[in-house]
Amino acid sequence: MKTVSETISGASHLTCSNCGKIYNIHQQQTYASCCNQPLFTQYNGIHPAKENLVNQPHHLWRYAAMLPVFDATNRISLEEGFTPMHTLHKFSAKYAVNRLYLKDEGVNPTGSFKARGLSVAISKAKELGIEHCIIPTAGNAGGAMSAYCAKAGIQATVVMPKSSAMLIKEEVQMFGAKLIEVNGFIHDCGKLVQQIAAETGAFDMSTMKEPYRLEGKKTLGYEIAEQLNWQLPDVIIYPTGGGTGLIGMWKAFAEMQQMQWLNSSKKPRMVIVQTENCNPMIQMIEKGKKNESFQPGYSIANGLVVPTPFAEKSMLRVIHESKGTGVTVSENDIQQGIREIARTEGLLLSPEGAAAFAGFKKLVEKNWIESQENVCIVNTGSWYKYH
Repeated sequence: MKTVSETISGASHLTCSNCGKIYNIHQQQTYASCCNQPLFTQYNGIHPAKENLVNQPHHLWRYAAMLPVFDATNRISLEEGFTPMHTLHKFSAKYAVNRLYLKDEGVNPTGSFKARGLSVAISKAKELGIEHCIIPTAGNAGGAMSAYCAKAGIQATVVMPKSSAMLIKEEVQMFGAKLIEVNGFIHDCGKLVQQIAAETGAFDMSTMKEPYRLEGKKTLGYEIAEQLNWQLPDVIIYPTGGGTGLIGMWKAFAEMQQMQWLNSSKKPRMVIVQTENCNPMIQMIEKGKKNESFQPGYSIANGLVVPTPFAEKSMLRVIHESKGTGVTVSENDIQQGIREIARTEGLLLSPEGAAAFAGFKKLVEKNWIESQENVCIVNTGSWYKYH
């Protein structure tokens, strides 16, 4: 097999995630108009050698050969990625699993996993000559986009619910972005973003409505594999709103299998965790259809309040292919999870991360997770950003 330097992208084209129609990667793209579905970046089969990673920097761009930015001068990085993988020994024993891992994304620049997706997406925006980006957000994605746009010299507009944390609103403005607040939830913000983008020509960075945030988020999957010596866990539990991280990890696992980077052909069972106040994906998993009358409610885990995720079809495909499942947790479960992890492991999880931990406990109780298994929980952000 041929190899290339990790500084050269092997990206070749984009495809519709539903029908496979090819789209040009060298032009501005949003989503696949043929099927109204997300676009996925494809790579040309000239694969980097895993052994060469030893010479790469310990951040997201160590996987540059499998990222879609062609000119290294366009990379906009705050040294995001390569976040800690904690082994929770006390909880491994308490809940009788072989190993319980916590991937802590709260230490990323701007305090959340959103830094991954926005680093790559804004880098690609720079490469494509985009001058103004706009995003609807529950909070963290807006902060991340504002930071990366500031470094790239790209104008940024952020639309978020008025109920979002004040600290995040201040963060967005500190980075020089224009902040617009909306009465409602993220889908209401999304409608306004579409209107503003149409009127101004700003590029819409909405979740899964452009192809490159997914590519940044998939590095979470690459890191989990590398940090566990290329042996994937049996189960990955992921707090899910728009689903970019879930879909991205699954894409990463497929790419690594193709490149023969993994020590086993077995991939994890993927688990979606949502709050009882907004669980559209769990309803679809359990009932096999969308609840058209669904109305979201407020949650302390505001990143999970995504009532109409654009990539629902791709998320359901991941759950089906991985033989995974979905779990609903209560607001009280989330609060208890924050305290339990903090007082036992000395880690302060975001409400979304605590939701994943609460989901883990429920799956252990149901014997869906077995005693010999290795489980990875993803904490998507920093507790400090919610206060």
